[in-house]
Amino acid sequence: MLQSVEKTVGAPEGKTVSQWSGAPREQAVQRMFSAIAPSYDLNNSLLSFGLHHRWKRLTASYVPEVSGGRALDIGAGTGDLAILLDQRMGAQGQVTAMDLNFEMLKVGAQKIAARGLNARIQCLRGNAESLVFPNDSFEAVTAGFCIRNVGNRPKAFTEIYRVLKPGGRFVCLEFSRPVSALLRKAYDWYSFHMLPKIGQWVAKDHTDVYNYLPESIRTFPDQERLAAMLQQAGFSHVDYHNLSGGIVAIHIAVK
Repeated sequence: MLQSVEKTVGAPEGKTVSQWSGAPREQAVQRMFSAIAPSYDLNNSLLSFGLHHRWKRLTASYVPEVSGGRALDIGAGTGDLAILLDQRMGAQGQVTAMDLNFEMLKVGAQKIAARGLNARIQCLRGNAESLVFPNDSFEAVTAGFCIRNVGNRPKAFTEIYRVLKPGGRFVCLEFSRPVSALLRKAYDWYSFHMLPKIGQWVAKDHTDVYNYLPESIRTFPDQERLAAMLQQAGFSHVDYHNLSGGIVAIHIAVK
């Protein structure tokens, strides 16, 4: 498993993915996530009050069960969603867990190996904006808390559409806009005041990552705008479901 993690997917020969992407913002984000990778799972549980496990289970439930299916989890991070996705692909199924961040994938690879899933889930390093897979490769593509960090989202959505089989689904779990004004006010206070302090304390890291996260949430498209972007990428049917009052949303887009 670790050998497959060390592959660099989507970069021209002789370059790493980060060198190939050439985006200073993206490189800075990747450095921040590398710094917190060992404590990422613990921080997720603390900062979401454990809700992220339920959110991910619900996300996986929107992927239809198939026999011998192939699925791609983009921004797989530490592997939680890829492991859940594996259960939807049937006895002969295959899941590719892809992330740009090497340190996060290392943690995910260890988790996958501990569950004896090395033969079913392959970890690869790659960029969502330039997927190396052939057209019509996957029954499903998922992304959990990843799309917010993608620099060129329209390009990534076009790539996801391309690699999906006709009738395939893209299921996207991401932070969104709370539906209640009161909840928005409370969530903003928590995100900009408590989240950075807790995150930095647990991670023992004083980079800007836990200041970056709430800002990235605030500037991310809301439910309707994200649905419109997916439709513009070619998806014929797009729906979304709010969770926890719209703090997060699951978008389901069908090719």
